[in-house]
Amino acid sequence: MGLFDKLAGWLGLKKKEVHVLCLGLDNSGKTTIINKLKPSNAQTQDIVPTIGFSIEKFKTSSLSFTVFDMSGQGKYRDLWEHYYKEGQAIIFVIDSSDKLRMVVAKEELDTLLNHPDIKHRRLPILFFANKMDLRDAVSSVKVSQLLSLENIKDKPWHICASDALKGEGLQEGVDWLQGISFVTLL
Repeated sequence: MGLFDKLAGWLGLKKKEVHVLCLGLDNSGKTTIINKLKPSNAQTQDIVPTIGFSIEKFKTSSLSFTVFDMSGQGKYRDLWEHYYKEGQAIIFVIDSSDKLRMVVAKEELDTLLNHPDIKHRRLPILFFANKMDLRDAVSSVKVSQLLSLENIKDKPWHICASDALKGEGLQEGVDWLQGISFVTLL
């Protein structure tokens, strides 16, 4: 059973569709995280970088998920905003070992939060401080500080340390998502 299956079971929902935007810079681990969150029979073995965007649709016992996996390459980031209106939750993935591009991740996050289609909505944002298995990784607390997450006052948010390759930390994120009020999402 995939993590989204567990989330659906906890929520006790009946075939509701949830649109989740998965954003972050290129090479942060977005596609790997999405793959690990899918039911085990829908997971793929070979993960390749997303070019442009991909839409993953899959069903769990009680939810139908549409996950927009948006490329984090600079030339594709302008495409993100075309999907903001449809998003009901955001997963923002950060490569916690890439200290040099943490500033770029913060700029993209700030742009996202100030976009008219996001700014006045109470969308939950789950942050994965990914690649914690790497030697140069900084803690999720440090990632939170570098991104100034404490300044997000109008949206529920949570940050989890994760290692997408092993699936570590992903359950914590799903647990948080199931614990917030999905009434605004569904």
